Amino acid sequence: MLFNSFEFLVFAPVVFALYFQLRGQARLVLIALASYFFYGWWNWRFTPLLFFATVVNYWAGIQIEQATGDRARQRRVLLVSVGVGLSVLAFFKYMNFVVGNVVDALRLFQPSLERPIFTIALPAGISFYTFQTMSYSIDVYRGRIPRAERNVWRFATFASIFPHLVAGPIVRASSLLPQLAQDHRAEWIRVARGLEMMLWGYFLKICLADTAATVVKPRFDVPDLFGSLAHIIGVVAFALQIYGDFAGYSLIAIGLGRVMGVDFGINFDRPYFARSFSDLWSRWHISLSTWLRDYLYVPLGGNRGGRAKTARNLLITMFLGGLWHGASWNFALWGLLHGVYLVAQRFMSPFWRRLATTLHVPSVVTAALEMFTVFTLTCFAWIFFRAHTFADACRIIEIIGAGRDWRLHMSEQLIGSAKTALFGSVVVAVDALSSRESIREWYLSQPALRVGGAVLMVWALVLLGTFEGSSFLYFQF
Repeated sequence: MLFNSFEFLVFAPVVFALYFQLRGQARLVLIALASYFFYGWWNWRFTPLLFFATVVNYWAGIQIEQATGDRARQRRVLLVSVGVGLSVLAFFKYMNFVVGNVVDALRLFQPSLERPIFTIALPAGISFYTFQTMSYSIDVYRGRIPRAERNVWRFATFASIFPHLVAGPIVRASSLLPQLAQDHRAEWIRVARGLEMMLWGYFLKICLADTAATVVKPRFDVPDLFGSLAHIIGVVAFALQIYGDFAGYSLIAIGLGRVMGVDFGINFDRPYFARSFSDLWSRWHISLSTWLRDYLYVPLGGNRGGRAKTARNLLITMFLGGLWHGASWNFALWGLLHGVYLVAQRFMSPFWRRLATTLHVPSVVTAALEMFTVFTLTCFAWIFFRAHTFADACRIIEIIGAGRDWRLHMSEQLIGSAKTALFGSVVVAVDALSSRESIREWYLSQPALRVGGAVLMVWALVLLGTFEGSSFLYFQF
């Protein structure tokens, strides 16, 4: 079920109306069953996978806790839990990719060999709920969760709670389970703030992301129809599209959680204002970047062991982070590029700081140059993320580099580009203003201004939004 669908606009009020009438176990049962209904609306055949991940990690947590003092047994249970989760994820997400690459390799020796005609459908959100449930077992093993959850319905709700089930944020058990143990009442201040966040999320999705998509899609579908300037606009538009799409989803999910009385944290923090790539990844998809840090980068050795090992760990982490996004060499290359960026930053930052100090470059100029560099290189990497094939990505880069055509054609593209620029400017302005805590607190203390802002957003959604019922980009991950 999509957040931007009519069905969800009926589903959510009904669920919340019942939610605030219930208490204790009955409330957990409601949310768990509603979450399975929400998930199964897209394809009910995949609900057993969510149930299976829940059962395996519920069992693993209890077994690991009961084996306290027997580290070998705990490790065996953890290996079963992680192995089962990754195996299921690998089968559904990467089997088509592996088979396709094996067949392509065999074609070197037998050119007539054809790819199998069957394909394995990718269950929505499998990467998110696999990582979330798997991290629970790991945290019990590490002692970060001192007592494994015994309440079946509470754990089922933790694993499947519908606001963030399909595309995150990936919420840690140590944060979410204690919140689910409480009965949250309907407090107007909290509910109003949650609805505000949802409304801004819908603006990001329907106005910014879906409008930008009309500019992005034709350019990436048929690169040769467009010139250099058109492709530069298309790449920047995709940077805005994916931010509006995923940050929008996250805000709707976080706002829904806020209405329920549950805090999912934040998942985006003005990422395009980042001045370095480590800063970017502390602002973009925060729940995934911290997951990769805690469960992959640090276990690999983190920044211990010198520069060479740190560089290796960064490259491995970002390469696998790229593959997590999808079974494609384009995603792997996108992740590897960011790994290279992070490694290069570690070597070049000291020289840049000394140069800026020596030349007495004003801090505002330094900040602008750093943000421009990070954004430009991020957009370059986005080309591989969005392109259908590696060849398409290279073709787009070639056209931009060649300076083939600096004119814009087709009035509908001009309108789409203008609307994208307008909505992008609004989002940048809001992000810039909200970075000032004093401004943010002043705005939140002005009820009339907040109501006016909400009305303005509704007006923009209705009159200027792009309504095509498009799914969120991260549903495929």
